[in-house]
Amino acid sequence: MDRRTHARAGTVTARVAVVGAGWAGLSAAVRLTAAGLQPTVFEMAPRGGGRARSLGDGDEGLDNGQHILIGAYSRTLALMREVGADPGTLLERRPLALTRPDGSGLALPPGPPALAFVRAVLAARGWTWRDKASLLRTAAGWAAGGFRCPPGATVATLCRGLAPRVRTELIDPLCVAALNTPAHEASGEVMLRVLRDALFGGAGAADLLLPRHPLSGLLPDPAAAWLRARGAELRCARRVSSLSAAAGGWVIDGETFDAVVLAASATEAARLTAALAPAWSAEARSLRYEPIVTVYLDAPGGTLPCVMTTLRDGPDAPAQFAFDHGRLGGRSGRSAWVVSGARPWIDRGLEACAAAVLEQARPMLPAATVCRTVADKRATFRCTPGLRRPPAAIAPRLWAAGDYVAGPYPATLEGAVRAGENAAAGVLHELDAPDGRHPAA
Repeated sequence: MDRRTHARAGTVTARVAVVGAGWAGLSAAVRLTAAGLQPTVFEMAPRGGGRARSLGDGDEGLDNGQHILIGAYSRTLALMREVGADPGTLLERRPLALTRPDGSGLALPPGPPALAFVRAVLAARGWTWRDKASLLRTAAGWAAGGFRCPPGATVATLCRGLAPRVRTELIDPLCVAALNTPAHEASGEVMLRVLRDALFGGAGAADLLLPRHPLSGLLPDPAAAWLRARGAELRCARRVSSLSAAAGGWVIDGETFDAVVLAASATEAARLTAALAPAWSAEARSLRYEPIVTVYLDAPGGTLPCVMTTLRDGPDAPAQFAFDHGRLGGRSGRSAWVVSGARPWIDRGLEACAAAVLEQARPMLPAATVCRTVADKRATFRCTPGLRRPPAAIAPRLWAAGDYVAGPYPATLEGAVRAGENAAAGVLHELDAPDGRHPAA
């Protein structure tokens, strides 16, 4: 029996496929379902979640990498609530703090983000008044310029007026955390957008939202249950082999759909569109990536100075941040050490990386041992100045969704969720249009 449903009351029925059940694909599927459709979701992995999911292979509480959210992630938080995942229970909200083991660094107090930032700078431990003045002066310049800069500017270019210590202890770790790209190569334009939304996005926009539960419980599992309860079909462990055009629609592995949202990785989307949209496919294929390595350590009875501790990385110290899972309601003594921009350490090998992280952790966790090392070699695209990212609209009733599509954000969960919503809105608009015209037509 043909699985069709009305997109709108009184209109022609439509079948829509979503290829990929990461956060972008799930976001698109929820929007389509809320509009009255029953999409078919294809996912090549055994479970949804993409690059932000629980491992689910017997390592209780371990994820495929450490993720954090911030208060400015409005669409992600709204999506969680819509599918029945309460952010207040699943996430621990804390004012932004980038503090080191000795207590130095920047910690925002509660309150409006812009004012809290000024107060935090003035109260920062370990910085001279000249250091603090350089940061306030530079940040004021960014704000006066509307948080805009020339497209070719790097983050390092934006920070030329900063004191070296502020650049090393604040901007460098903040940049690699937000963009997963070193400051001397990272897009100043995108970094300013992130800062603008965090510092001027309203009360709580800059807050850290740290997962208190495994990642699959934040969105992937609740969204899957929500979708199934409303008639959507999720086909996991099913990699799409082919996508071809048909009269008025698309064919996926011999099955016809009226519209398709490609929410797979850029690599998979490029493969599926190589013959259909070669220019789009080439643009998606041209993206370059930065890896992230997460080293999980176990230290019975051990704790870190902060829930999220900022670290001094270097040639023999890979990690920039460490997260105390015991303080977040997880297994006591377990911590996650995150190595962003990890290409040099990937080249040296994961065993060498884990050993170096273990030595980096010794001063705080003398009895630590390595529990597991997880590497994502294509964690995020390299967010460089002037980067061309493929558009969401590929062809009539064929849309791309993912944190890599053209948009204002770097490769983040919020970027993925917004991309999914945008693709779903595009599909719904085309299905409702009398002539079925495509925005790119």
